[in-house]
Amino acid sequence: MWSMWSYAPETVPLRAAAAFALALIVSLLFGGRLIEFLKGREKGGQPIRGDGPKSHIEEKKGTPTMGGLLILGTSLLAMLLFANVKQHFVWISMLVLLVYGLTGFADDYVKVKKQTPNAMTAKMKLFIQFMAAVLAVNVIAAATPNSIESQLFVPYFNWSFQLSWVYIPFAVLVISGASNAVNLSDGLDGLAAGMLAIVFSVFMIFAFATGYPVFNETAFPYVPKSAEMAVVCAALAGACIGFLWFNIKKARVFMGDTGSLALGAVLGVIAVILKHEILLAIVGIVFVIETVSVMIQVLYYKKTGKRFFKMAPIHHHFEQLGWSEVKVVYTFWAVTVLASFVGLLTLI
Repeated sequence: MWSMWSYAPETVPLRAAAAFALALIVSLLFGGRLIEFLKGREKGGQPIRGDGPKSHIEEKKGTPTMGGLLILGTSLLAMLLFANVKQHFVWISMLVLLVYGLTGFADDYVKVKKQTPNAMTAKMKLFIQFMAAVLAVNVIAAATPNSIESQLFVPYFNWSFQLSWVYIPFAVLVISGASNAVNLSDGLDGLAAGMLAIVFSVFMIFAFATGYPVFNETAFPYVPKSAEMAVVCAALAGACIGFLWFNIKKARVFMGDTGSLALGAVLGVIAVILKHEILLAIVGIVFVIETVSVMIQVLYYKKTGKRFFKMAPIHHHFEQLGWSEVKVVYTFWAVTVLASFVGLLTLI
């Protein structure tokens, strides 16, 4: 365990590297054992949507879910060892991971137990997500300087807007929206985990930028003590990459709601802490598109009785057009990498 002096800002890069390596290595070492354990516990594996692509029904049938336990477990271990858990930003991130992770786990457990694609009601999940997000936003606000607490920063233009009381509900929407966006994107082998690894890596760089005053004259606001979030992001990126070893096609395990709800939520929390809510939408543009595609599909169907896309979320639409699963995943990863470079231009 690191001594208190080692939590000084200058040790953040070293601790971030250590957190990344630990989460990655532990994931690779214990992923296989977790999969065997889940196989023994889950008789039928994750239920597959009956209206999904026909190739998925047979190919993915029986694959265990709740693999998000591997990501959450290894990343939390790395945070406990290398991050300053006494800091508000760190412990609230860990708490959000736990609350959303437990919510997703309960949903996954019922799905597997009853062999149904729908377990916990949408209203119940949204209520838990909303309450956890409200708590997180209030803790973050209390730990953020009053001068920037309720400001929304616009990248590239060095603009900011004072949202006042509107900022709290806005930030809650960012966290719960990010959680559900990642959840919707977790539909193909390696898709969500790969994009999350990229986005967490980019936000690790953003954490360095907001945590050190030297960047204060750029579009990045200076948020005291936020550099510590680089360790959190590194742990999450390492865990996602380790999980990918078992999740890329043909997946041996699915992330499930256990992972997708929690990882999306903590991504939203990180964006709120770093005051980069707009950059989250840019770097995570694929998550945004996936969510918007579902909204368009639902609204269009209610109004016309027809489907706008062949299937939603949009990754299934491309499959229905004849794209292979691997082509969809690699294309979406590439778009995320391109969006990340666009986001990183704010550093210039």
